[in-house]
Amino acid sequence: MPSRLSQLTRGASLCAAIIISVAGCATTPVPNEKIAVAKSSLQRAEQAGAQEFAPVEMASARDKLARAEKAAADHEVQPATQLAEQANADAQLAEATAQQKRARKAAMEQDANLQALRQESQRSSQPNQ
Repeated sequence: MPSRLSQLTRGASLCAAIIISVAGCATTPVPNEKIAVAKSSLQRAEQAGAQEFAPVEMASARDKLARAEKAAADHEVQPATQLAEQANADAQLAEATAQQKRARKAAMEQDANLQALRQESQRSSQPNQ
């Protein structure tokens, strides 16, 4: 009887160890989703002109994304997740900065065009001498 109890105890311990290891894997997935989100944010930032208007932020986002991909490939979940999140934030900042600078540039061009029209209008309305 003691050998039968010993076998059951070992079997239960083995099942518990398997369950714990499977649960551990389920709670710390490889951060592929966060890396994909960061890549998408980088693409949006590029389309917004961030390479021209926010090059520092873009460089930071690209660097952190590359480091996140390397960490994920090395199965370093925590650093990969953090770097992917930081890359996403940097890319979003680059996109917002680019949009803001493009809008400011367009507004300045509109102001210059309006000023030119005013000057032309004033010249046209003055009597010929």
